Amino acid sequence: MDADLVCRCQGGNNAGHTVVVDAIEYDFHLLPSGVLNRRATSFIGNGVVIHLPGLFEEAEKNLKKGPGLEGWESRTVISDRAHIVFDFHQAVDGIQEQQRQQQDGKNLGTTKKGIGPVYASKASRTGLRICDLLADFGQFSKKFEALAQQYKATYPALTIDTEAELQQLKVYAEKIRPLVKDGVYFMHQALHGPPKKILVEGANAALLDIDFGTYPFVTSSNCTVGGVCTGLGVPPRYIGKVYGVVKAYTTRVGVGTFPTEQDNEIGELLQSRGREFGVTTGRKRRCGWLDLVLVRYAHMINGFSALALTKLDILDTFPEIKVGVEYCLDGKPIPYFPANQELLNRVSVRYETLPGWQCSTEQARGFADLPPQAQGYVRFVEQHLGVPVKWVGVGKFRESIIKVF
Repeated sequence: MDADLVCRCQGGNNAGHTVVVDAIEYDFHLLPSGVLNRRATSFIGNGVVIHLPGLFEEAEKNLKKGPGLEGWESRTVISDRAHIVFDFHQAVDGIQEQQRQQQDGKNLGTTKKGIGPVYASKASRTGLRICDLLADFGQFSKKFEALAQQYKATYPALTIDTEAELQQLKVYAEKIRPLVKDGVYFMHQALHGPPKKILVEGANAALLDIDFGTYPFVTSSNCTVGGVCTGLGVPPRYIGKVYGVVKAYTTRVGVGTFPTEQDNEIGELLQSRGREFGVTTGRKRRCGWLDLVLVRYAHMINGFSALALTKLDILDTFPEIKVGVEYCLDGKPIPYFPANQELLNRVSVRYETLPGWQCSTEQARGFADLPPQAQGYVRFVEQHLGVPVKWVGVGKFRESIIKVF
């Protein structure tokens, strides 16, 4: 609540964040979660890919839920360098998933929000940005038509109503014009003006990073800390504290290797108690024991200052709790996280078993209120990773966050 500026630096409306304020559940996909804070400015950076209809639909849906989002436009800034997700990018995402299913018998499990195709357009330098939309619309239309033709040639099944989409984009251009600024200059002013608290919100998990995640079952952007510099135009020396957010158990939505997965009644119990469904897709999340090999790997890349350990209360009913502490390959411990999917599929996990506490932690408001076994679980995580746990979550409400130090 004390941030002056809350930023999104990568991803698009494939992200899903549920935020509960005054018992109202808001679902955010493109808007930074800080948009609910009337005193903060929300910034959507150049590394974010924006589906304009999706942005306004999201705002409308959340406005109906409660007063929290009122006046969101007046406190939201969008970088003029952000790339635009078009409807045909989303259609292509669906076609590509279908093709993967037919060819390999398995897809990547994308959200079908057009994220991969628009980052591909960006990398192949055919993408269109917010600044293009707000400049000469005639020029923009020509480039849009050329890009649409390119996609039609590659995907003959694709139908694009170019005229209708351009008309729609013309309307959105005027709706967002007041929100758009030169993102680099905006961030420069924020960093060099009166001191501000700037919070950058990660949109996808570290293991979904395009470079460091479980490739190819990843997203199309850098969702590790490096994405902050490239996705906002922030020089590295301005990066301050880096906080890792990790559940007290491990989940994965969609396909991909998951060494600590519990495809059994334990996994089902975690899934049902944790109400584990993807916020964007509604898909059931796969669940398993906490994988500290993964968290240690994420720490190698991000260099966490401290951790927020969330959803500890979901473990309240377990008589004993396992924690994955080491991977073995062909019977030998390995000190690294395998890049190759086939190797990762072959690892076995060495677990430590910790005693459960078998009582509710939901009313705990200080660390001392937690049962000794729950405190022991938190301390075990800290000691194993060499990273302090600064917050512990025991519920979905703001008051359910225990500040440890």
